Amino acid sequence: MDLFDPPTQRHSATSLAAAKSIKPQLSRLHKLVLDALTKSRFGETDESLMQLTGLPANTLRPRRRELELQGKIKDSGETRATASGRQATVWRISNDINSGTSA
Repeated sequence: MDLFDPPTQRHSATSLAAAKSIKPQLSRLHKLVLDALTKSRFGETDESLMQLTGLPANTLRPRRRELELQGKIKDSGETRATASGRQATVWRISNDINSGTSA
């Protein structure tokens, strides 16, 4: 598996099938997450990204992680309370997104 393949549990046939089925949609899903973060002045948590994009957690979080590994988004170093009151990482667009390197 390379950096642009969806994450899978290699021991699970259903996980492998799900990864294969979502691969054609990855660029659209990545764009949804990137667009939400680009429009955000203060960054977003996974929870707020789910609300903004309409993506469920099990779709959003892997896409967010892939974007992080690609250097397109980064952990801001800040946290924000979620609806449950727990602190969550605030994600932001990387400073050098256009050059493909993370800041």
